[in-house]
Amino acid sequence: MAFRRRKNTAAIPRTAPSFEHIVTEANDSFLWRLDDYPWERNVWNFHPEYEIHLLRKSSGVVLVGDHIGEFGPGYLTIVGGGLPHDWVTAVQPGELIDGRDIVLQFDPERLRGSADMLPELRELEPFLERSLRGIVFHGGTALEGAALMERMGAVQGLTRFCLFLELVDLLARTDEYELLSSPDFQPVLDAASLDIVQRTLTYLFQHFAEDLKLPEVAELAGMSESTFSRFFQKNTGNSFSDHLAKLRLWQACKLLADTDIPITDICFQVGYMNISNFNRAFLRKHKMTPSSYRKLSRQRLAMRA
Repeated sequence: MAFRRRKNTAAIPRTAPSFEHIVTEANDSFLWRLDDYPWERNVWNFHPEYEIHLLRKSSGVVLVGDHIGEFGPGYLTIVGGGLPHDWVTAVQPGELIDGRDIVLQFDPERLRGSADMLPELRELEPFLERSLRGIVFHGGTALEGAALMERMGAVQGLTRFCLFLELVDLLARTDEYELLSSPDFQPVLDAASLDIVQRTLTYLFQHFAEDLKLPEVAELAGMSESTFSRFFQKNTGNSFSDHLAKLRLWQACKLLADTDIPITDICFQVGYMNISNFNRAFLRKHKMTPSSYRKLSRQRLAMRA
């Protein structure tokens, strides 16, 4: 299905099908990789392998299943097999963030298949089940987990494998975590659908501050409004309006915390047409007003100083 160009806008780049084929070396039990950003695999993608993902630099929007949130340096997650995911940072044309991510991918069936000889591995089963919804780790667990992933880059063989087991054990035992995607999220995992979703998500991320309307984006996807609305809900877990609101409120939070821009100006900069709608949406999402959020953010920053 073609993704047609919107009038008076830049063309949306065509992407490859978003199933990621992961190749592990014959002498390795898992894949460890240091990634720059952006590169060709930084897309809304899925794969049967589990992925432990560390964001070492920058900030942006995290998409895991139907979860939309924000990340900063040190954001540590695990995503179970088959769960679509992406971590998006706004970059300038030609900009490259060197070594933004450490990615660790492993086949859970290797662990399960080894449990007959190493029965301690059976203790990981509840963790593997939880991870199917995606997990973000906090506090000391995130710090210790990040340090273990960094250390893996300097070693090979059995030493790296021992660090992997230490990392998985840490993440399996901690209570410093939050589940991300809802249990009933079930996207259509075919290449054509994921291709359209990826290009739609990219377009929304690039244009969310504009006066976007559902009929316009549906036309870009080559679908009727009602078909696109059902398609988007099925494959992202969010309605079009909810997804757009989450992106706008994410940007608003960044501007409130990092700048002195007046709140009224922030309202219009992130795509709201009037301050009442902005305040109402912000209060519904964050359970506080924009001014209270700014005040709390500055208090937290002062405590860290």
